[in-house]
Amino acid sequence: MSSRNADGAASYQPRVLPLPLIEVAGAPRERGRQYGEQAAARIRRGIEHYSAQLEAARLPWHEVEGLVSRFEPTIRDFAPAYIDEMRGIAEGAGLPYAAIVLLNARTEILKLAEMRENGIVAPLEADGCTGAVVLPQATASGRLLHAQNWDWKAECAETAIVLKIRSEDGPDILTFTEAGGLARSGFNSAGISITANYLETDRDYRRLGVPLALIRRKVLEQKRLALAMHAVYATPKSAANNMIVAQANGIAIDFECAPDETFQVLPQAGLIVHANHFQSPVALSKLVDRGIADTPDSLYRDLRVRALIEPHLGAVTMDHVKAALFDDFETPWAVCRPPHREGSTNLSATVAMIAMEPALGVMEVAMLPALNRSFETYRLDMNIHMPSSGILPRRAA
Repeated sequence: MSSRNADGAASYQPRVLPLPLIEVAGAPRERGRQYGEQAAARIRRGIEHYSAQLEAARLPWHEVEGLVSRFEPTIRDFAPAYIDEMRGIAEGAGLPYAAIVLLNARTEILKLAEMRENGIVAPLEADGCTGAVVLPQATASGRLLHAQNWDWKAECAETAIVLKIRSEDGPDILTFTEAGGLARSGFNSAGISITANYLETDRDYRRLGVPLALIRRKVLEQKRLALAMHAVYATPKSAANNMIVAQANGIAIDFECAPDETFQVLPQAGLIVHANHFQSPVALSKLVDRGIADTPDSLYRDLRVRALIEPHLGAVTMDHVKAALFDDFETPWAVCRPPHREGSTNLSATVAMIAMEPALGVMEVAMLPALNRSFETYRLDMNIHMPSSGILPRRAA
């Protein structure tokens, strides 16, 4: 929605809208068509938004198609079914196939669009986030909690969806994502969950890797945690990213990914908190963290969330996690960011808070949480493989 400011210029005003649930099933092409048909309006709005950004970077559509063609062999080698599914989404929504690939590789394509002729990547607004996992031994219920704030463009509050996939050959999936995307944050019926955070290094965009959204989808397609972690750890990427992978039985590892190397951050006292800077001492000894220059607030966001959760360790509830993610210290550069201008054009915000309890098959989402503390609840039937001993990690005393 737009209004006019004092100078008569158009000014976008974000709205808190109901978040649609899109349910699909069948073979990749067919479920893609179902997805495209149900989410067509939001997919179109997302494409219009990113197309305008690409036009501002003086990248005409035929060059976008050229970038898509460069990614396609990598995607096909990684998971050919994703090509079919994206073609199905395009058919269902009545849109060009390249536009759907743009949505699934938008971080990579937006960056490549702004590269200078000398190969230096121009600054781009950070797709920020603050994520947290609390292991069963630290919670009141003895169940793992996994949550995240997604900081990005406020306009994306009107293009987000929750996607439920009934799979023919793997676990069912529940994921929060931008409309047209194959996955972002979510969990599957085997109890595997993922959230992700923006990172930036001096190694980014030296090669083309698998788009990050498709790596997250691959994680959610796995029945076994080892294979989910392998998808994050071993897949070549174009740029850095942080991904927290967890399993409802009580395991979580934070993977700080450079394009060509992956570093681990393990739980401390049953808690992982991560924002948009590298924490691993090994990573920091080997690469340059370039993201802090654009997101200096990252340095205290993870400290704030940790400090608000730690007093409750051993009895942490989802309400404690939500309260930490609602933190407004140093607003608007806070854990929970109200819509505010960054630079001359970008309206930044915490677009959504996603709170997951995979053991129960529950995802809660609050859109624009700095303006709205109301959560919508989404559910998935679970089929979690239990340890043969039936013993979960012990809770702290």
